[in-house]
Amino acid sequence: MKQVISVAVVNFNARWGEKSINYERIVGYIEAASRRGVNLIVLPELCLTGYDDENHVAKEQKMQVRLAENKYGEMVSELLDLAKVYNMYIVMGMPERNKKDDATIHNSALVLTPESMSYTYRKIHLALDEPNWATPGEEPLLVETPWGPIGIAICYDIYAFPELIRYYAAKGARLIVNSTAYAKSRGAAKGRTTLESTVLMNGVYVATANLCGIDLVNDFWGGSSIIGPSRKMQEVYYYAGKPFDAPDAGEQEMYIATIDLSLAERGIFKENSRLGHSDFRPELYAKWYKELAGEK
Repeated sequence: MKQVISVAVVNFNARWGEKSINYERIVGYIEAASRRGVNLIVLPELCLTGYDDENHVAKEQKMQVRLAENKYGEMVSELLDLAKVYNMYIVMGMPERNKKDDATIHNSALVLTPESMSYTYRKIHLALDEPNWATPGEEPLLVETPWGPIGIAICYDIYAFPELIRYYAAKGARLIVNSTAYAKSRGAAKGRTTLESTVLMNGVYVATANLCGIDLVNDFWGGSSIIGPSRKMQEVYYYAGKPFDAPDAGEQEMYIATIDLSLAERGIFKENSRLGHSDFRPELYAKWYKELAGEK
């Protein structure tokens, strides 16, 4: 298994409802990343279309519904070609039209691989106005790579629901991707604190790509970053990018870091020799969650 990977995350000011120009810019970032030896590029949540919802518009006429893409469409096919040519993994946010039911739209992260495989992670935990147009997903997504499995999450999934990230880490992921649309109206502390605590609690890296600037209504922080374990005990290091509320975090920019995943030791999942098992106790947690789910 490979240990060293070059990752790019993009602060992206999506032009609301202008899918064609956003797509051209996304392709431009992918091409630029390829010239800098990037193995994985991450773009923000709904960067293809823009994020904000028009509350007064009927669901079938909402921008995200009208511009939703099927993962088998022409645009995805073009991006798959780029992933293969550039030997790069690509993650980007888009509204996805469910092939089995055209009326069902998901807030998804499209994942493309150099092996010409395409996947979508459908956001499980929908935030704020997203249920006005999107249907929640139900499945995690671990993408197998030469660096081991990489876990995919979208925004609220990681800021409020540690269960998904803990699952990924327990399954062997050393790198978590967070494609996000984190706005200034949410405040900076929750996002920054939960990302850093994800690193500290799970012993993994997190690559976050955020929207920046004005969308339709919201002003987004930017603050894309690649963070992970430090060589200093129990500290988080910013390998690239900035915290959400850094003075210049909102500039449109691509940040690149080459990281050594061997530092992601995921210690709580390894056997504790004093106990004969790991400190992580899923058999106990499963009982508690069954109780909360009303199961016997």
